[in-house]
Amino acid sequence: MNHLFLLAEAAENTGGFGSWWLIIYVVLIVAMVYFMIIRPQQKQRKEQEALMSTMEIGDSVMTTAGFYGVIIDMSEDTVIVEFGSNKNCRIPMQKQAIVQIEKPNKPAEN
Repeated sequence: MNHLFLLAEAAENTGGFGSWWLIIYVVLIVAMVYFMIIRPQQKQRKEQEALMSTMEIGDSVMTTAGFYGVIIDMSEDTVIVEFGSNKNCRIPMQKQAIVQIEKPNKPAEN
């Protein structure tokens, strides 16, 4: 914030030419924020939406907590994931908790 005050003061001392530098400085900061923060978040959100659209019953998944399981049921915004080999641990969770999907191997059709 101190930099903006110094630039504004310099613009007053140098006339109209210095005010252009202040405008350019602000535009550059806004552009940096967009390309370093906003744009990567938008890209990540689109990738997550694409991942959610391909999710099906029977897919192996990894949750945000690092647990691996298999989807056994789905609704609009929740899934029921079965964990472990004993088939007794079934936990409902939000779809956003899924970070990785692996499709089961399907036999080749001849």
